[in-house]
Amino acid sequence: MIDKTNIDKTNAWPFVEAKKLLRERKNNIENKGKIILQTGYGPSGLPHIGTFGEVARTTMIVNALNHLSDLPKEIITFSDDMDGLRKVPENIPNPEKLEENLHKPLTQVPDPFEKFNSFGEHNNEMLKNFLDKFKFEYSFKSSTVLYKSGFFNDTLKLILENYEGIMNIIIPTLGKERQKTYSPFLPICPDTGIVLEIPVSELDTKNSNIIFDNNGKKLEQSILDGNCKLQWKVDWAMRWYALDVDFEMYGKDLIESAILSSKIIRLLGKSNPSGFAYELFLDEKGEKISKSKGNGITIDQWLEYASPESLSLFMYQNPKRAKKLYREVVPKAVDEYLDFIEKGKTQNELQKLMNPVWHVHNSEIPEENSIMSFSMLLNLVETSNADNKELLWKFVKKYKKDINEDMHPIFDKLISYAIKYFNDVIKSKKIYKKPNESEKIALKALVNSLNNCNDAMKPEDIQTTIYTVGKENGYKENLRDWFKLIYEVVFGVENGPRFGFFISFFGVQETKELIKSKLENV
Repeated sequence: MIDKTNIDKTNAWPFVEAKKLLRERKNNIENKGKIILQTGYGPSGLPHIGTFGEVARTTMIVNALNHLSDLPKEIITFSDDMDGLRKVPENIPNPEKLEENLHKPLTQVPDPFEKFNSFGEHNNEMLKNFLDKFKFEYSFKSSTVLYKSGFFNDTLKLILENYEGIMNIIIPTLGKERQKTYSPFLPICPDTGIVLEIPVSELDTKNSNIIFDNNGKKLEQSILDGNCKLQWKVDWAMRWYALDVDFEMYGKDLIESAILSSKIIRLLGKSNPSGFAYELFLDEKGEKISKSKGNGITIDQWLEYASPESLSLFMYQNPKRAKKLYREVVPKAVDEYLDFIEKGKTQNELQKLMNPVWHVHNSEIPEENSIMSFSMLLNLVETSNADNKELLWKFVKKYKKDINEDMHPIFDKLISYAIKYFNDVIKSKKIYKKPNESEKIALKALVNSLNNCNDAMKPEDIQTTIYTVGKENGYKENLRDWFKLIYEVVFGVENGPRFGFFISFFGVQETKELIKSKLENV
């Protein structure tokens, strides 16, 4: 049981948001005896790294809530599968099937993969498999099912009754042309099955019908039982109302939508959920990551190079700050993950509540002892020429005889990731520095000084030797340049883990030979 005083003191953002939620939704939560959180998904494409981030962060808030309230919690993952298909996604089979069914609800579009009843159902199953892979706990809700089952009917009637008020909220935010055609209701055409974006000419609130002109043909249609869906901002407010949502996070690009949806739900007679706007991910160039552009890194790529937990850590850190997300950020994220695990071993309870890995692992920090950083492991992959996990383990055990795979499951997986990352990302980008004469002299002096070292020495003592050589060979004022020289000549990169620690693993004699080989090839 965590000390309440420490919970009160912590400013870790999941606790901050959880406390805010309990404060803002106090009466609602007490009345229903439950806390409901929602995440949204547009199933016109496959789940992506943003989907993971939203569910992972919401799960972290639930973890915090578990220490603040005994009430049951539920994460609803809502699929907008009744949306009309706007365009044919790239890289899918049988694109003509989709082309022929543009603007129909996604659950009425044939599955181009020919595995499920519709394209919407296919992507929903991909979403559930995706979330299950990460062992997220959630309740899946389909827009189509809730509309067609009548679940939304009462709320739809309420929206129809408040039609004018909703229009007064939305219309001022639209351009002049869009104002002429806008309606909160999007009827499903009885002839074509297409979702119609069409102005409504008359309302029949008594019978829950809308009247509209469809290409010169006056039609009257029920808004109930899936005959009609709502425009995005109104639909969002309806979900909040009907599902009694207490919390939802969303990207910074949806802040304005959230403001309008909040106004609509208040018009309907309920308070809006507690919200949390997170920043978006950027690619290496600082441009917003987009599925259509294919920039940045996909979740599948990340999981080829590092663990889901390291990705969760990346999601945890600074959610309100825009972050670059591309392949080269992976090693830093992994090393930070390992570092936070190590810090957890000596932290008190309050410090642990501030430790990101506590939130990543749902209140349990792994106890595995760290062997080496991911950065150092990448260097070992190169210098040992190990091309499979068994060989690299053999190499590591040569210098650390008291370790094995069973004792270090995190490190065991790390080895496979390192080999894959080195071969895919690092190998082709290596540019080895050609040292000038004075730099050669300094590096030869390092080799000579290593004659006084041995494999039994502590890494810190070897590091001290390296410092001394640098100071004695022109780098007294800027040791950073000394280590930069070593790494550029030996590894073809500008920086890396502490070189003394690398030597303790790689071996003193082996390191001497490595440096000499680089000098001989100049």
